[in-house]
Amino acid sequence: MKKIVLFAFIGLIFSSCKQSIKETDITKINGYWEIVKVELPDGGKKEYNVNPTIDFFEIKDKKGFRQKVMPQLNGKYLTNDIREEISVANEEGDYFINYTTQYGKWKEEIIEIQDSVLVLKNKENLEYHYKRPVPFSVK
Repeated sequence: MKKIVLFAFIGLIFSSCKQSIKETDITKINGYWEIVKVELPDGGKKEYNVNPTIDFFEIKDKKGFRQKVMPQLNGKYLTNDIREEISVANEEGDYFINYTTQYGKWKEEIIEIQDSVLVLKNKENLEYHYKRPVPFSVK
């Protein structure tokens, strides 16, 4: 009996670590996101101190696109107009971003979404941690 209580307690701890994503949270993805780090399945991390590109997301009615943009010194962004078509889907209570390009399809689970934090996880269990970029300008 003690083992059952222990396992239930451990399960409760692990399940409480993940944010419960709601459909209304999906709109928070819209806008610019800068990668901060990638957490590897073995516990390792890859930190990104300088980013030449930033991801721009636009989602309306669970469909939209992601596009890589390059921040410029004047505060504007350059792009090559290549977009990844995306859709957001709820699969058994978890939300996923499904990507489609002419080269392939893949999906990432939304682990956390707040006004200034976004965490996505792919099928290789790589966790991508993003933050909102701080605009830069030398005006």
